[in-house]
Amino acid sequence: QVQLVESGGGSVQTGGSLKLSCVASGVNVARDCMAWFRQIPGKERERVGGLDYYGTEDAALFVGGRFFCSRSSTKNTLYLQMNNLKPSDTAMYYCAARQGPCFTALGPNSYSYWGQGTQVTVSP
Repeated sequence: QVQLVESGGGSVQTGGSLKLSCVASGVNVARDCMAWFRQIPGKERERVGGLDYYGTEDAALFVGGRFFCSRSSTKNTLYLQMNNLKPSDTAMYYCAARQGPCFTALGPNSYSYWGQGTQVTVSP
C-alpha cells in the first residue's frame, strides 16, 4: 500500500521560505518516480518540480530558481525547498508518485498516488 504524507505548509509573507516534506511508504524515493504539484481552486494541477532516476531535479523549469527538490533515501522522503515566495505561489501542494523510474518530467495524469496536500499561503 502506497502512502504519501506531506507536511511543512503554512502562511508566510512575500519573500519568505518554506520547506515541504513528503514521507513515502510503499514507494522508494530513490527508485520510483516522484514529484511535487500544486493546485489553485478552479485551475488544473500544475507540476512544480521533481527528481528523475538519476537525481536530477527540474523545479527550475517550472518556477525558476526559487524552488528546489531533493530527497533522502534513508528517510524515504521527498522535499521541496521554496524560497522568495510570492502571493502567486499560494496553492495546495501535493506530493505524487508512480512506481518505476522516470527519466523526464511527467504531467499529473502520469502519477498513480497522491498525498492529501499541504496548504501554502503567501501574503503580500
